Amino acid sequence: MKLLFAFLLFAGGAMGQKVLVTAHRGDWRDEPENSLRAFIAAANMGVDIVELDLNRTRDGEIVILHDETLDRTSNGKGRPSDYTLAELKKFRLKDGLGVLTNNPIPTLREVMTALRGRVMVNLDKSYEYYVEAFEILKETHTLSQAIFKSAVDYGDLKARYGALLDSIVYMPVIYLDKPLAREKINAFLNNMKPFALELIFQQDTSVILSDNRFIRDRGVKIWINALWPWLNAGHDDNKAVEEGNTKGSWDWLISHGAGIIQTDRPRELIKYIRG
Repeated sequence: MKLLFAFLLFAGGAMGQKVLVTAHRGDWRDEPENSLRAFIAAANMGVDIVELDLNRTRDGEIVILHDETLDRTSNGKGRPSDYTLAELKKFRLKDGLGVLTNNPIPTLREVMTALRGRVMVNLDKSYEYYVEAFEILKETHTLSQAIFKSAVDYGDLKARYGALLDSIVYMPVIYLDKPLAREKINAFLNNMKPFALELIFQQDTSVILSDNRFIRDRGVKIWINALWPWLNAGHDDNKAVEEGNTKGSWDWLISHGAGIIQTDRPRELIKYIRG
C-alpha cells in the first residue's frame, strides 16, 4: 500500500512525467454507473484512480450513489436516507440505457475492500461524511488510497476537520473563475501538502493555467477534469474522441500542467497517453 501511494505521489504533475488517469464513476460506459463492477473494470483497464460518490442510508451506512435520489440510476425511489442498508440492497442499478441490471448499490466498505492495493479512490460528495469514511478506510486498511476532497476554504476545512487533516490524503477544489483563487491556493500550500489541486474553469484565461509551477514545484499535482466542457473551457473528452482534436483537448490540458486527468473516456485516454 505504501509503495502504491509513494508511486502516485511521484508520478504526474510536471511535463514529461506520468499523467494519471481517473475514471469518472468507474467504467460506466460498459457497467452500471457507480457499481462495484464499474470500479473493478476500470482498475482492470489500467486507470490510476477511480472516482465515486458517497451517500448515507437511514441507519448510517455509507453507500455509493451520485444523485440525491435513487430514481435515475436504480429501480428505487426517494433518497437513500429513506432506507436502511438492508432495504437499499434490495434495489438494483440501471445501465447507461436505463435497463435494469442485477447489480446492487455498493457500500464504501465493499468498494475499498475490492480495490485494496490496486488504485487510488477519489471520494466525491464526501464532505459531510469524512468521519464515517475515515473509520471505514481504517477498517479496510485503505486509508492511504483514498482522496478526500471539497471546495471549502482552508480555514473552514481546518475548523471542521482539523483533527483528521494529518491522517488523510486531501485535495482542494479551486474555481479559477472566482475571485481570490490564487489566495485560496496559497492558503492550502502554506498550511498543508495537498495530494493535488483540482482546478475548474469555464474560461481558460486564468494566469494560473499558464503559470502554475508554484504549485507543481511544491510536489502538488494539478487535477483537471476532461468530462464536460464547462469544467475545462471546452478542452474536453468529446473534442478528443468524437472530433479527433486531441491538440485542443487532452494535449492542451497536459501542456497546462495537468498531472491527473479525470475522464469519461478512460480507455481512450489510457491508449492515447501510452501511445
